[in-house]
Amino acid sequence: MTVILLTLAAYLLGSIPTSYMVGRLHGIDLREHGSGNLGGTNAYRVMGLGAGVPVVLVDVAKGFVPAYFFPSWDGSAVGDLALLYGLAAIAGHVWSVFMRFRGGKGVATGAGVLVALAPTSALIGLLVWIGVVSITRYVSVASISAATLVPLSAWLTDETASTVLFCTAIAIFVWWTHRDNLRNLARGEENRFGRDRKAPGSSREESERAE
Repeated sequence: MTVILLTLAAYLLGSIPTSYMVGRLHGIDLREHGSGNLGGTNAYRVMGLGAGVPVVLVDVAKGFVPAYFFPSWDGSAVGDLALLYGLAAIAGHVWSVFMRFRGGKGVATGAGVLVALAPTSALIGLLVWIGVVSITRYVSVASISAATLVPLSAWLTDETASTVLFCTAIAIFVWWTHRDNLRNLARGEENRFGRDRKAPGSSREESERAE
């Protein structure tokens, strides 16, 4: 029963609509601006760095807290429950019960889970993300690249088989949540990070569809 309750708690924690709440503090509904995505990049593009950074940090914490702390609270001898709690938090972020099952794309929350489970791989993923963003200015490309390389780095750093499998599943999930970005890239319509930040009145079609 404790495991079930903690899994539900992880989902609810992940479901906290950080960017929506920050948007409300700015007097806007982020679902109606930019890409309509409730993630850190859309928060940045619509409201600026002062809004985007707190959103990302809280979204990372939403994944880290259940994956790191909950296993010591469940009193269970079952292994790998941190993965279950992490997955529940990511699911909550992507399909928030508070937002009619809308949310972000899971990159920041997934990164928080990875920091808890495999910090070395998380650091490698972060460096890849920074490098790709610096070169291409595409957040979507950076997120996909980092997520794709993380399973390899987890394997090379001798993480457990379940952690490597988890990283692989997350990489596949990130590709899936960024399928619109891939189509935009193919059409040459994907906006670049840090350029032409849209004001709150911008149309959703003109803004970057990224995490």
